[in-house]
Amino acid sequence: MNLSGKTAIITAGAGGIGLAIAKRFSELGASLCLCDISEEAIAVARTALPDALILRADVANSSDVAAVFAAFQDRHERLDILVNNAGISGPTRAVEHITDDEWLETINVNVSGMFYTSRAAVPMFRAAGGGSIINMSSVAGRIGMPLRVPYSVSKYAVRGLTDVLAVELGEIGVRVNAILPGLVDGPRGRRVIAEQAAARGLDVSDYEPVILHNISLHSMVQMQEIADMAAFLASDLAPHISGQSIGVCGNFESYRAPR
Repeated sequence: MNLSGKTAIITAGAGGIGLAIAKRFSELGASLCLCDISEEAIAVARTALPDALILRADVANSSDVAAVFAAFQDRHERLDILVNNAGISGPTRAVEHITDDEWLETINVNVSGMFYTSRAAVPMFRAAGGGSIINMSSVAGRIGMPLRVPYSVSKYAVRGLTDVLAVELGEIGVRVNAILPGLVDGPRGRRVIAEQAAARGLDVSDYEPVILHNISLHSMVQMQEIADMAAFLASDLAPHISGQSIGVCGNFESYRAPR
């Protein structure tokens, strides 16, 4: 794979999966613009990727998104890759106990944020004669995730956005795909396991084997695997892959398991 000469914008690119993607893209020669809401993560990313343009932004705010793209255009003449990675996990709670604010915040970040960035990117893709959009969905957007209604619904919506944009933007040479990570071995994935266990009144040590039992490969996914898939989809090795929702999950079968 080779991303030399290509430019990329990665949302929530200063930490977690986003930073893993940014580092992989950098290794492959891409010029990067990262945005993130966390000042602490931004400080770490600026040390790790000193040549990248790294900005603070909340993707749920369309004005912040517009500012990111304006700063990007001041530095780069064209955009080749947009990675819509920003997202929040939302509450872990039964549906009847989820508040309006929790619902709206999850939808605004996970869905509206991708709409804002994709809308801003289209004129640049049109001028460049094509490009690649990679949207981060989740296995929770393929099989319903109990106690995570806002998150799961938002990730189904990401797949819908991916399908529509792939059709609409194909005529200008833009490929649009979604990655569906499974249970990722990192701080966020571990936190989700802990929250799911607590909601069921279980210890993490008792609940983790239950979750792994539902995965065909009985193991968690590494962030580097997500980064490698993103790099492949962004590269010239995937010229006719578009409109696809690709799982990197070890075949996560169900969120229900034998007790």
